[in-house]
Amino acid sequence: MSTLANSVRLTGDVVEILDRRVYPFERRWVRCATSEDVAVAIERMVTQSSGPLFATTAGLVLAAREARHEPPGVAADRLRAAGARFVVTRPTNNHIRDAVRAILAATIDGPLAQASGAELAEAVEAAAAEHDAAYRARSASLGRHAAGLLPDGARVLTHCWADAYLIATVEAAQEAGKRLEFVCTETRPYLQGARLTAATLVEMGYRPTLITDGMVAAVLADKLADVALVAADRVTLDGHVVNKVGTLGVALAAQRFRVPFYAMVQAPDPLAPTAADVVIEHRDGDEVLHVLGTRTAADGVTGHYPAFDTTPPDLVTRIITESGVYRPEHVKEAV
Repeated sequence: MSTLANSVRLTGDVVEILDRRVYPFERRWVRCATSEDVAVAIERMVTQSSGPLFATTAGLVLAAREARHEPPGVAADRLRAAGARFVVTRPTNNHIRDAVRAILAATIDGPLAQASGAELAEAVEAAAAEHDAAYRARSASLGRHAAGLLPDGARVLTHCWADAYLIATVEAAQEAGKRLEFVCTETRPYLQGARLTAATLVEMGYRPTLITDGMVAAVLADKLADVALVAADRVTLDGHVVNKVGTLGVALAAQRFRVPFYAMVQAPDPLAPTAADVVIEHRDGDEVLHVLGTRTAADGVTGHYPAFDTTPPDLVTRIITESGVYRPEHVKEAV
């Protein structure tokens, strides 16, 4: 099992989150004693990729336990407030939003509207476990569809890449007996591609090649990759792919050099008909001026950091979902 596959753990009344800002150089766990601690950890990028989803479900368990001695109405209000707090931590990826909605629907917005705090704590824990298991099952299905598009011996260019999707795709390819090679972008400014994607591939038996984000076009021009495969933080009903900033550049280069560009998402977002319906998170520009805690820009320089970009449908070859593979213009059928 990959390290990142289990990077959030609920131990008693504490949520422990593997600090992805320093992994793999350090295996440091951030202890969160309250649901607010979990929300802050998500905001501060302690956890990334699929991690915020699991942190959210565990954080909601903490929130319910914090209200276990409250009467029904008060307990419900506290849980709902905690859910709203999690949703705003990282607004572009809808996994957090969907996790909160699913757990609330199974509890206070459903059959347990009048539950006591103690009953609610127990029910939220069960709903959180159910949501986590369903997410992993959907990721496995998604991975099988992605692996089916990759020919034996394919050289796969990645950019960032949600860990659950990466692991599921690689496992499915291995089960099918396919040999793959990987070229990973470093993914500035947090270097997720170098530290998370590449490190996970090494754990799974590969020896990926690392390139800087600015080398993508050159690599594709030199025919050093056969396919570009990325995860998507969100896909709109009209086929726009929202993902880690830099994805648009990968797609543009892939089209120019006739390399298929595939994006993975469990399903398009039914609440996002178009790209205009997606909030693009802009983080503190100061983060761009640093790498792994060390400033790399001169004094007087300012940074700009849109954390995600949007790739239009005409640059996307196929969108891979848990239910199958679609042309961008037909992806709404996967809802």
